[in-house]
Amino acid sequence: MPSHGRLEIGGWHQLWSRALDLLYPPLCAVCREPLTDGRALCDPCDADLPRLAAPFCESCGESFQGAIEDRFSCPNCHNLPLSFNFARPATMRDERTLDMIHRLKYGRKLHLARDLGRLAAGAFADERLAPALTGNWPLVPVPLHRGRFQHRHFNQAEEIANALARHVGLPVVRALGRVRATEHQTALSRAQRMENLRGAFTLTRAGRHHLDRDSAGAILVDDVLTTGSTVNECAKTLRRAGFREICVVTVMRG
Repeated sequence: MPSHGRLEIGGWHQLWSRALDLLYPPLCAVCREPLTDGRALCDPCDADLPRLAAPFCESCGESFQGAIEDRFSCPNCHNLPLSFNFARPATMRDERTLDMIHRLKYGRKLHLARDLGRLAAGAFADERLAPALTGNWPLVPVPLHRGRFQHRHFNQAEEIANALARHVGLPVVRALGRVRATEHQTALSRAQRMENLRGAFTLTRAGRHHLDRDSAGAILVDDVLTTGSTVNECAKTLRRAGFREICVVTVMRG
């Protein structure tokens, strides 16, 4: 019965997408060619976005050129104490992908979350995420502070996580809250970012409820991984609460 319900919901979603296509014909977010079925990327543009491929840092997903056969950590991560097991971006830095993320975050183009979540699902080809799939670990979106949420009216990480969940079959749990507003991180060094974020997150009631049932692990979800300071502070909060394994999945490596 539950699978039949999901099919009904999926069928209605597809019909609704087609109806919207008739009223507002969508265009590819990259090349502006017409699309159908609520998509934001045409097949050629989708295929042209650079997916993360080996060799890359096993800790943060930083891509490297050259022939490296063994797993390695980049100089930025080497001997750095991280609260998450590893971060796995799905795509390498690309201005087209970044533009989609910015249009979602700042232009409120919520329909782009659907394809950004689908792109993020590519990270699950990494065998290190297999335990998360078999163990039904929750997808935990990096939270926004209440003030920023009231201004934006949505959390882009949660929108991406919801779309990602439809591809990988994992639940979305808003296990973290942001209890302290922080400065924008863009102009800060890594050390300044870490200090800026100290004590900014807390476990929510939903997080405690999930932890009571299963503490095996969680997957933090965000749009871009830059220095990893934000997800590291989130992972620290989850680990202190009792989650044993923490992985990070993002759409893009910044």
